[in-house]
Amino acid sequence: MASFRTAVVTSLLSERPGLQRVEVDGEPAYVLTDLIGPVGLGDRVVVNTTAVELGLGTGGWHVVHWNLSRDSWSRPGPGTVMKLRYTSLQVDTGASEEVLGYQVPEGLGGVPVVACALHSQVGCVVAAVAHAAPGTRVVYVMTDAAALPLALSDLVADLRDAGLLAATITCGQAFGGDHEAVTLHSALEVAVAGARAQVVVVGPGPGGVGTSSRLGFGGLEVAAVVDAAARLDGRPVVALRYSDVDPRERHRGISQHTLAALWAAERPALVAVPAGAGDRPEVEERHRVVEFDVPDMAKVLAKLGLEVTTMGRGPADDPGFFQHAGAAGVAAVELLGG
Repeated sequence: MASFRTAVVTSLLSERPGLQRVEVDGEPAYVLTDLIGPVGLGDRVVVNTTAVELGLGTGGWHVVHWNLSRDSWSRPGPGTVMKLRYTSLQVDTGASEEVLGYQVPEGLGGVPVVACALHSQVGCVVAAVAHAAPGTRVVYVMTDAAALPLALSDLVADLRDAGLLAATITCGQAFGGDHEAVTLHSALEVAVAGARAQVVVVGPGPGGVGTSSRLGFGGLEVAAVVDAAARLDGRPVVALRYSDVDPRERHRGISQHTLAALWAAERPALVAVPAGAGDRPEVEERHRVVEFDVPDMAKVLAKLGLEVTTMGRGPADDPGFFQHAGAAGVAAVELLGG
């Protein structure tokens, strides 16, 4: 169950569209300003303390729930489609399908769609595309399998600052993208027809849910992404989750989560593997495992000025993770030419 308490804003740490990072009574917290408006020094606020009490990692911050120093706050939305529906924070985000009136053609016209199970993979895929084919229009579709507010993603902010993302789309209950979409399927079509994507990268936001069970984890949505992309005449590519150093046995080598998602996908996908990796996944015959020459992702990320970590590990700590994710970006670029 949720835990709340009142506190005072004692420091303003940073701010960007949709997000303030602050301290309340000297402890770190964040404010989703699109939902409750900004706060100021000395404001008395209500904070949700649940994540900190549970000792969570990525999500282990207090969340400012309401600013008691104001009597009301309102910012009309662009339409009638709500997200976070039936909660005290339900908000009119509108939806591209409703607000912008896209005459969206059916299908993706063969555009590559890279399915990622982790948010950190998104940074590697985008960087690999930028290295292999500078200027490619890459659009990120953020699902609702992990964090719901896109504003929380430092990675997306860095990719935008570096000019590597043409647009962002948030689908389902995720919110805060350049475009809002009601479903994954419509988000893919909006990415191509509305944001003019040449490559679409789909994945969760920061954080994520995983258990030791075979199917109880957020990354299983990779199967849904593969099936949606294939059904819409896109070309699905799966970014393999791989690690040589993860302390959990199920994630060493090719993660059991990736293998479960490939098993669950009914449509065929291209499974990208770095050339010479030596560890090829054993997957159903409908999928196609292909090796690709992948540049040193540590050097690629450094050249682009990007710092990407996974579970606190960088490219020097877990190079296999970054090389396998980068392989999916290289695969997407090669699909552009054929």
